[in-house]
Amino acid sequence: MIPEALLVLALIIVFFADFCLHKSERKVGVLGKLTAALLLCQTIMLTTVAPAEAFGGMYVAGQAAQVMKLILTFGTFIVVVMAEPWLEREASKYAGEFHLLVLSTLLGMYIMMSSGSFLLFFLGLETASVPMACLVAFDKWKKLSAEAAAKYILVATFSSGVMLYGISFIYAATGTLYFNDVANALSSRYIFTPLQLMGLVFFFSGLAFKLSLVPFHFWTADTYQGAPTPITGYLSVCSKGAAAFAALAILVKAFGPMIDYWEYMLYVVIVLSITIANLFAIRQSELKRFMAFSSISQAGYIMLAVIGGSQMGMTSLMYYVLVYIVANMAVFTVISTVEQNNNGATKMSAYDGLYQTNPKLSFLMTLALFSLAGIPPFAGMFSKFFVFMAAAEQGSFWAYFVVFVALVNTVVSLYYYLLIVKAMYIKPSDNPLPTFKTDVNTRVALALCTAGIALFGICSCIYDYLFAASAF
Repeated sequence: MIPEALLVLALIIVFFADFCLHKSERKVGVLGKLTAALLLCQTIMLTTVAPAEAFGGMYVAGQAAQVMKLILTFGTFIVVVMAEPWLEREASKYAGEFHLLVLSTLLGMYIMMSSGSFLLFFLGLETASVPMACLVAFDKWKKLSAEAAAKYILVATFSSGVMLYGISFIYAATGTLYFNDVANALSSRYIFTPLQLMGLVFFFSGLAFKLSLVPFHFWTADTYQGAPTPITGYLSVCSKGAAAFAALAILVKAFGPMIDYWEYMLYVVIVLSITIANLFAIRQSELKRFMAFSSISQAGYIMLAVIGGSQMGMTSLMYYVLVYIVANMAVFTVISTVEQNNNGATKMSAYDGLYQTNPKLSFLMTLALFSLAGIPPFAGMFSKFFVFMAAAEQGSFWAYFVVFVALVNTVVSLYYYLLIVKAMYIKPSDNPLPTFKTDVNTRVALALCTAGIALFGICSCIYDYLFAASAF
């Protein structure tokens, strides 16, 4: 548990640094750079720690989990870097709390992904969810942020209750909470009892709330709109990536004998998530709500990798999350920059004629949107191709049907992503956003994201590395 222990140490260091700098004018910059440096040290450690078990198999640090932790730590690093300008302008007094909450959420995600028992998984999930609720409410003096936090807390509480109810059914049916022992108990049966089936359904329903899959998605748009933009980006990529990885690992390890049941459940949820989210995204005029429905659709694509529960599925899931982090965080970095230079406006109309005054920012936004849409030669096209291949590998008629629906929806998503490109390049504006200069942090975040969009699809060694690490 060295990565978790080091993350706790990082929390302590940031806490005391915040205590020592409470009256310093350089507090935001120092804390931001300190947290970013600690996260970089964390990524180095994650590449050197060997797989191991602890507490009788309750904690399992496999190679796939270590790589996924590395990916999410990279995403958190980008969030910390791009959030510094917002903290300077809006919340400089609470910079210490922001960084502590971000690190606490990441610690919960670490525990989720390394759990070998439903008990530890639930503790990790709550460790990630409670600080995230505080982050969503960071602009609590604003009406939308308070509303977003209230909805997020209520839905998170309800989904946790549903999940815990499902876990109690699983324990009642099998007599254990360890994933491997649950699978052994289920594999000895030819017919599954209603108690076991309800345990599976309730557990997956609670997890689907965290992934914002349809029909458990109603909180997403309001929460994304009301939360501060850096937090919205963090919620859309890292939280979703950790939950998707945990979903695949638990469905395979614990519910592997029930694959004939949860595969059909996934088919329905994936088709609904991708289709309904795309249709609602077309109607949005507020960009953060637009990206909320985009993230629901992207969650559906991520879950394509879960079908079949194969090694290729795990590889494509990790690859998709990696590419999704750089593309989505590039979009949210631009949204945050425009918001700070346009009196907090996040309407799509604020981007009318943006290319005329800020061509570089418009170009990087276009690259990120093209990657999200899956247009070649950007990395997003390769990530979608691999999840389609992982789903089709299952070989059934319904798997091919779901892949076909996802392909059709890719064309629909291209249309609504191009609405933003149209606004920036074609749509005229009588009062376009004036030319402004971005700060160093924004440029670093955009440079990292753009490099990932351009290189992750070309460098095949990345996919090979993920494939070698993805064995369960």
